[in-house]
Amino acid sequence: MNIYVFEPRDGRVRGLLSELESVGLQPVLVPASFFASDLSTLNQKGVDTRAILIGDCPEVTDYIRAIRSCGCRNPVLVMRDFKNSRDASEALDAGADDVMVSPIKGIEAVSRINSIIRRSYGHAAESISVGEITAFFDGRDPLVSGARLKLSNREHAIFQHLALNANKVIAKGAIYDAVYGMSDDQPFDKVIDVYICKLRKKIADAADSGHQYIETVYGRGYKFSELESTRDVKLAAYEQTDARGTVAAR
Repeated sequence: MNIYVFEPRDGRVRGLLSELESVGLQPVLVPASFFASDLSTLNQKGVDTRAILIGDCPEVTDYIRAIRSCGCRNPVLVMRDFKNSRDASEALDAGADDVMVSPIKGIEAVSRINSIIRRSYGHAAESISVGEITAFFDGRDPLVSGARLKLSNREHAIFQHLALNANKVIAKGAIYDAVYGMSDDQPFDKVIDVYICKLRKKIADAADSGHQYIETVYGRGYKFSELESTRDVKLAAYEQTDARGTVAAR
């Protein structure tokens, strides 16, 4: 998961980045000038899930307001040195999503970020079910027909973005930005097609039905959804049940 980190104190940077990286986060250190730049670029699909962690400093609320004044929905978490209700209240009122108290633990940061992201996409629970697939938003691999489907880091990042947007068409560029947008070594965008093919094969091999669940919408992108044939079977079963119930009622 890609995130931005602003920590003004050099003595804390190395330990903080190491802690975040230990749980699979990919932090990019940003300077104070980041908050005076064109933050509207964070509104791009695939970029809007990148969390912004802001270290304790007098300008915290100004930085938060700068982010929100550009319409950015990115998760914003403040890292305070000490627990202080007044400071926390000011940060939250300014538009922060959460306040953490040092020392920051990576595992807690991941859970807090995931919680904010899934709610922003309209998912209240920790998982969703799409046909035979249960997709989790807390970093776990999905279940397909009741069994865990092991995914590589890149496969998981792509699948996670598709799952957050289940039943919606997502442009390939948005998936690319979500997975590779902050990488120093960016591959050609065709790499997304390659990973989609791998995901389809893995899902089809694991699903009892053999369905791939990831549809190509030509000229627009990809959609993770229950396939028509599966929905038709469920609808037919429901109609049969309803018909029996109606007959019984008569």
